[in-house]
Amino acid sequence: MRLVNILVCLSFLCSCTSPKKVEAERPNLIIIFTDDQGYDDLSCFGGEHVYTPNIDKMAEEGARLTSFYVAAPLCTPSRAALMTGCYPRRIGMEPPSSLVVDLPNVPKGKRFPVCLAADGNGLNPDEVTIAEVAQSVGYRTGMFGKWHLGDQPEFLPTRQGFEEYFGLPYSHDISPRHPRNKFFQFPPLPMLEKEEVVELDPDDDYLTQRITKRALGFIKDHKDENFFLYIAHPIPHGPLAASPEIKEEYKRVIASGVNASSNLYSTAIYEIDWSVGQIMNALKEYGIEDNTIVLFTSDNGATRKGVTKPLRGYKGQTLEGGMRMPAVIHWPHKIAAGGELDQVLTTMDVLPTFAKLIGAKLPEDRILDGKDIMPVLVDGAESPYKYFFYSHWGTLEAVRWKDWKLRIVKSEEALYNLKNDIAEQANLKDQYPEIVAQLKDVMQKFNAEVTQNARPAGHVEKPVALTIK
Repeated sequence: MRLVNILVCLSFLCSCTSPKKVEAERPNLIIIFTDDQGYDDLSCFGGEHVYTPNIDKMAEEGARLTSFYVAAPLCTPSRAALMTGCYPRRIGMEPPSSLVVDLPNVPKGKRFPVCLAADGNGLNPDEVTIAEVAQSVGYRTGMFGKWHLGDQPEFLPTRQGFEEYFGLPYSHDISPRHPRNKFFQFPPLPMLEKEEVVELDPDDDYLTQRITKRALGFIKDHKDENFFLYIAHPIPHGPLAASPEIKEEYKRVIASGVNASSNLYSTAIYEIDWSVGQIMNALKEYGIEDNTIVLFTSDNGATRKGVTKPLRGYKGQTLEGGMRMPAVIHWPHKIAAGGELDQVLTTMDVLPTFAKLIGAKLPEDRILDGKDIMPVLVDGAESPYKYFFYSHWGTLEAVRWKDWKLRIVKSEEALYNLKNDIAEQANLKDQYPEIVAQLKDVMQKFNAEVTQNARPAGHVEKPVALTIK
């Protein structure tokens, strides 16, 4: 009888504790998204002009993703794709002209990205974001940094699933000091706390530190809960900046014999690396490192201040340097340490992959373009992409199929084998006309499909510049 009672008690305890165990096994997710950082702008990706020991350690303990793509070579459409799991053309966030801002002082025919200051455009509130997917199963959600998916209240992160937000609604050069402000006439740059403007024209030098501090506070507050944290650094997008403290520290690092450039660009990258180190140390301190996925990458390729080697091209181009990103993922005991995964993966995959991991339902009333890539990350499976498409300014310019890439810009066709020619130097279109024909047909079909199934971006009439009330 005593044995029976013990077994009954044990059974009761197991039934009471098992739901908590299941809850604890759901991973947290942290996305660290930098701005305009090139493929070679990490030392673990071969960069000799930068020093990134914390991200290098992340790579040693996790994996480098060497064929990791964003869905556009510019800020707004790239970020829209990350948040929604969709090609930006599908959600109206990479238009050919319909949403490009019509500014009276801009020369006729000159185009600029959507989502400037008070332009009325933004991510449609009907779209489902990673944050909303996470919230649907009880996750706490926070975002700190640059949003750039619309600055009107209807489009802010707090309306797209983030319960906490501190940061900038767009790039920190969208202010009166913009070198082309005679065209734009931008208002002062607002710093937001949720939906309230708490500061105007914040000091660029401390953006990385302030965003990091808020992210650390979020982790501390929610260390005993499941959470999704999005850290979107405004740097190294210009104007370049770094805190005085980091500038002094980096000078000492260079003086100690570290082989890296001493310029402001490399200093800014070093501060981003410092930030990553702070985040990773916090996860260890709170004992949640093993249950947290951390993905580090950038929104698009570098400007010419950065380095995209061995790729060709920069931000704003559908060459590899504009859309293939340095990426590192870290999840102890799940993703093999020190690995290099060269399968085609994209930022669009984050939403469907995370949703499956945490048991959240994906919307069934719309097309998503991202894939579940956990089999690739954990088991080294083949890429789930048969084709990956490159668009810019609403125009489909290229497609990748296996190691082949066909790029058509202004009727000029080029076929590259990326395995043998990662720098896209040798045009093989004349040697492989059948592959050119195949990929042109695929591009035409995708163009037709995405046009037919496109959803509109958000738009408000009479937008108002954000300012302190």
